[in-house]
Amino acid sequence: MTTHLSLALEYFHPWPNSAGFYLARHHGWYADAGIDLEIRSVDPGIGDSLEHLDRGLVDLAVFPTNRLLVRVESGQQLRALAAVNQRGLETIRTLESSGIRTLADLAGRRLALNPTPRGLAMVRELVTRAGGRSDDVILVDVGTRELTSEELAGGAADATFGSYWAWDILLSEHPDRPERVWRVDDELPFSYHSYLLGARADFTTSHPNLLATLLDVTERGFRYAAEHFDETVDVLHGVTPYFPVDVIGRSLEAISETWFHDGRWGTIRRELVEPYAHWLAEHAILTSPQGWAQGFLDIPAVEAGTTR
Repeated sequence: MTTHLSLALEYFHPWPNSAGFYLARHHGWYADAGIDLEIRSVDPGIGDSLEHLDRGLVDLAVFPTNRLLVRVESGQQLRALAAVNQRGLETIRTLESSGIRTLADLAGRRLALNPTPRGLAMVRELVTRAGGRSDDVILVDVGTRELTSEELAGGAADATFGSYWAWDILLSEHPDRPERVWRVDDELPFSYHSYLLGARADFTTSHPNLLATLLDVTERGFRYAAEHFDETVDVLHGVTPYFPVDVIGRSLEAISETWFHDGRWGTIRRELVEPYAHWLAEHAILTSPQGWAQGFLDIPAVEAGTTR
C-alpha cells in the first residue's frame, strides 16, 4: 500500500537545501517505503509554507524556526519533526567599494531588507553589538527580494540584509565587484536552526510509524546528496534548470555542511532553539519564550539531542 504525501518547500523555488528530498525520491527510496512524495513550491498568494500546512493544503512543510514559534504561540497545532539546518543562513552583504568596514558603519547608510519584525530586530541587534547607532540606519524596503551585487553597484542601497551565503550571494557574485559579507549567526551570541521540517499535530499523532519511516528515508537522501555531489547537481538541475550548474554545485557544497550534527541529519538541538526563543521574546516577536517546546513533536527526545 502506498501513501501519498505532499511537501511544501520553504521558498519560491527549489534550491540545494532541498536536495535530500529530491535524491531520496529520485532513487525510489520513498516509493520502496510505501510513500509517494509530492514536492511543491508555495503559492505566495496563499502564504508561506506554514500557512499551506496549517490550512491542510500539504501534509509536510519546511519552514523557519521563528515562524513556527510565532504560530504555535497563537494556538496553531503545528509541530517540528526534524531540523534541516544546524545554523542560520542570513548575511549582511555590501560591496567593498561602499566603504562599510564594520556593521557599525551601517549607521547613516541605506540597508535593503524585508522589514519584518524579526528582520528589523536582527539589524538593530547586529549594529548595536558592533558599536553603532541602529536608529541611524536608513532602511530600504525591498519586500521579499534579495538585492544583487549589480543592484548594490547601481545604487539601490549601500548594503542588504537577508541574502543567504549558501545561495543568493552565489547567484550574483562578480569578480569585478569584491564584497564584504557578515554571516549573521557569527555576529550574534546565539545560532538557530534556519529551517525545520514539520507537520500538523493531528497528523503526527495519527501517523507515527509513517513519519518515522519518512524521516529515516529523508536522512538517507540528505546523506547521499552530501556524499555524491555530481549526481546531486544533475538531479537538482533537472528541477531548477533556470540556475547555472556551477552555482548549484557551489551552493550544494556550502549548504550540505549545515545539514548534520555529530554525523546525524535532523537533530533538533535545545541550544539552538531555547536561546533563540528568548531573544524573540526580548524583541516582542514572541509574547513569552516559555512555550517554545510546544512546537516540537517529542520534547524528551529534543532535550536528549535527537529527533527520534
